[in-house]
Order: sequence, then C-alpha cells, then structure tokens
Amino acid sequence: MNMETVPELQHRTVLLDEAVDALAIQDARASGIYVDGTFGRGGHSRKILERLGAEGRLIAFDKDPQAIQQAESITDPRFEVVHGSFASLEEVLAGRGIAQVDGVLLDLGISSPQVDDAARGFSFRADGPLDMRMDTTRGMSAAEWLATETEQNIEKVIRDYGEERFAFQIAKAIVAGRAVRPISSTRQLAEIVAHAVKTREKGKDPATRTFQAIRIYINQELAELEVGLNGAFRRLAPAGRMVVISFHSLEDRIVKRFMASKANVPQPDRRLPIRAKDLPQPEMKLLSKLKPSAAEVAANPRARSAVMRVAERCTGAAQ
Repeated sequence: MNMETVPELQHRTVLLDEAVDALAIQDARASGIYVDGTFGRGGHSRKILERLGAEGRLIAFDKDPQAIQQAESITDPRFEVVHGSFASLEEVLAGRGIAQVDGVLLDLGISSPQVDDAARGFSFRADGPLDMRMDTTRGMSAAEWLATETEQNIEKVIRDYGEERFAFQIAKAIVAGRAVRPISSTRQLAEIVAHAVKTREKGKDPATRTFQAIRIYINQELAELEVGLNGAFRRLAPAGRMVVISFHSLEDRIVKRFMASKANVPQPDRRLPIRAKDLPQPEMKLLSKLKPSAAEVAANPRARSAVMRVAERCTGAAQ
C-alpha cells in the first residue's frame, strides 16, 4: 500500500518501490526478519509487509509519537513497532532473542508531515514554536538550547551541521537577539538569520542551513546514524541487505564511508607467500547507488536530494 492512498497524511514516500526491491524479499527470504528503522508514515513498512511471507516478521522504529500512533493502526501480526531511535536497534533485537535479520532499511531525515506541521517547529515557512524535536516526549527543544548555549557552540553547530559559511555572524546575531527577548518561534529565528546572512544562495532561503543544523544537533541525527549503521551491520545475516536513503551530504558521507569501510580490505604485499583462502575478505559488497527519477522529483520536489545506497553482507564474513 502506497502512502499516497492516505490523503490526510500528505506524505509521499521517496524511492518506495526501489528501496523495498533492494531488500530482495523473495523466495526463502520472504520468511525472514526485516527492520524498518524509520517508520515515518509507513510507506516502506506497508510495502515490505506486502512482500513478506506468512512466517515473515517486520520490526519498525520511530522516535516521533505521531508516527507511532500511525504505526499502531497496522494490525498485521507480522508487524511490531518500537517507540525509539534505530540507534537502539541492536539492543531491541537482542531483547527479543533475535540474533540476525535479513534486511535493514533506513529512510533518514524528516517526513513531510513533520515539516508541514508548524507546531513541530522544523520549518521557517510557517510560524510556530521553535521545537524541532522528533521525539516530543523527551529532550531539549531548539528554543531551550538557543536560550542557554554559548555563542561559540552555536557557531560550531551551524558551521559543522549546516555547512554554513556565515555561522559566525548568525551565532553572534542569535546571542544578541536573545538578549532582547527569548527566541521562541521559527519566524523569529528565520528573521535573525536573514539579517545576518548578506549573500543568499540562489533559490534557497537564508535560514535553510541554520534550521538544518539545529535540527540535526537537537536530535543527534548524525551520532545516531553512526551507532545505527554499526548495530544494523552486526545483526545483518549473511546475504542480508542494508538499504539507506539520505537527504543531505553529511548523512550520505557517513553512509558512503561506512559501507566502503566494510567493502574494502587492506591488500597484503603480493610478494608474501599467502594462500588465497587466508587473504582478508570484505564484510560487505556494494550493490548500488540510486537517485529518484526525474518523474518522481517532478511529482515530489522534496525527493530531489535523496540518495539511496545498497550493500549486502558477504556470506563468508565472520559474525
């Protein structure tokens, strides 16, 4: 079931068929165990359930309480949802006695409902409380963080996570602005950034990079990605697939390097008398890199920056 058939959610799952196809859920693997690390609004999960056999099993994760509410409407006995980050994947699987899974899918970033709901504070396009937490039941909001953090750390976050060349000016303006009144709304922050950024990128709001940076920091997205990739790899069965969709260069760089580190092995000196069977073997095989088609981007402009990478656990790799 494609999420486009649920109009009230207003969410289009990016690379829906391509991602689920990449998991190769067929034949004996249709009875396997799969993980959807980012349920969102359930597009990938529902498509996976369509492919699973009667004995198959799908465990989905999401930090967003609204996503969990959507997931709980799925009554399929093969499906289970966990309110938490995919960074806890390994621990959750161990707690259920699951040693290996046949595939892991991670669709990173934020969903359209999160962006479009002004109350969540992710977007500068509509005024709302400056929250930005994916899990609204815990943690510090963006407004709380900006109220107390040092100018130096604000600058570092905006520079490192937003790749913003005006990070110094923006951080200085934020600290000056909060001295006048608390920065509690998305519009306030966007206006502060707009006044601090003198040169605008064509077709991009000056607040784009700053909002991305603060969101990533508040939700610890890159740190959780590192933990999640390693945990998923350790639980992946031989010939199991890892499919990751990222939406900005920082995420994709982490995914690319992780997969490459598992696919590449140091080559010994050819002059040494080492038997072929004793040579170090790669732990993963890189299968593909895919971007949305022009037709998908035209139908869903938010898909334009998506990159999907697929790798497979090598059958001879040590577990």
